[in-house]
Amino acid sequence: MEEAKLSMKIAFIFGTRPEIIKVAPVIRECINRGIDFITIHSGQHYSYELDKIFFEELRLPPSDYNLNIKSTAPFKQGEHTGRMLIEVENIILEEKPDVLLVHGDTNTALAGALISRKISTTKNNTRRFVYVGHIEAGLRSYDPLMTEEINRVICDHLSDFLFCPTLIAMNNALKEGINKEKIFLTGNTFVDLVYQNLEIAKQRTDILKKTELKEKEYVLVTAHRQENVDVEEKLTDIIKGLELVYNHFGLPLVYPMHPRTKKIIEKFGISIPDGIKVIPPLSFLDFLQLESKAKLILTDSGGVQEESCILNVPCVTLRDNTERPETIEIGSNVLAGTNPVNILSASIKMINKERNWDNPFGDGKTSERILNILQNQIKND
Repeated sequence: MEEAKLSMKIAFIFGTRPEIIKVAPVIRECINRGIDFITIHSGQHYSYELDKIFFEELRLPPSDYNLNIKSTAPFKQGEHTGRMLIEVENIILEEKPDVLLVHGDTNTALAGALISRKISTTKNNTRRFVYVGHIEAGLRSYDPLMTEEINRVICDHLSDFLFCPTLIAMNNALKEGINKEKIFLTGNTFVDLVYQNLEIAKQRTDILKKTELKEKEYVLVTAHRQENVDVEEKLTDIIKGLELVYNHFGLPLVYPMHPRTKKIIEKFGISIPDGIKVIPPLSFLDFLQLESKAKLILTDSGGVQEESCILNVPCVTLRDNTERPETIEIGSNVLAGTNPVNILSASIKMINKERNWDNPFGDGKTSERILNILQNQIKND
């Protein structure tokens, strides 16, 4: 299908490392096509300087706007989202984009979608609204206590374009009564990024040497979700579970730890057992290399569940539910919760899992599909 030729301006908003990673292929495709765009970095997680290496590795231009609205303690959801609404509204009114693209389930995505839906911009003296596109739409954990679940549901119902990574996600949106003409099956942008960068990561990173790890002889850990790390009992259980995994297998566990998680561990007085190697957050290429070479991954991250599936690395999820049920269905992932014994049992089940599942998240052309849809459906006013 031939692409429509029209003028279009896109605004991207992101505020966390996973968002930066997953919108990067779409930004690159905009550059390739000569599409006008701006980028807004809310600063929800990390400082701009800590994010800077991501922009360099992913070959992205610096953000046009850096809002520095961090999720710091004491954390207040309303204040955090409200500050973003004020700042993003001013940018949208000034820049007048045709469409704003949000990703996933963060407060940044919620604020971008909400303010774009509530305001109008003016172009050539014609009143018009800003279209909202939701990348990675349709995901559901069906856990109403999860902040991310609230965010992703609202974003979907506010959006004009729901870019769903899988059929399950697409059907979730349809079941909620969202107009089927707004829903598109596109695949996951992370597949694009893996195909583009896995070989580069092999050539440019020596993270295994730096961390004194050997391929397929370590377990990678990530745990950062508020419902886990903010609850002393759950966080203590996770650390105990990691200790059980180390004692059983004798393999080192490497844990790139979010600064916020580190502070909470210190606050609760939790000791890190032997065998768990805590390291600072990693660059994209370093983390991709650690993921791809791990024997097993333990995580509470939705994105890492997908990534492990795409990279053919078995995964144990430290949660009781997941918005990525595809990974459970095909056998790349299992839910363990935070009980230490369950974490060990799930690890025993998965560590030698045969890596023969089919990737359900796409063919590496998601970014092309997203821009084709926008170029063919957004009409000049």
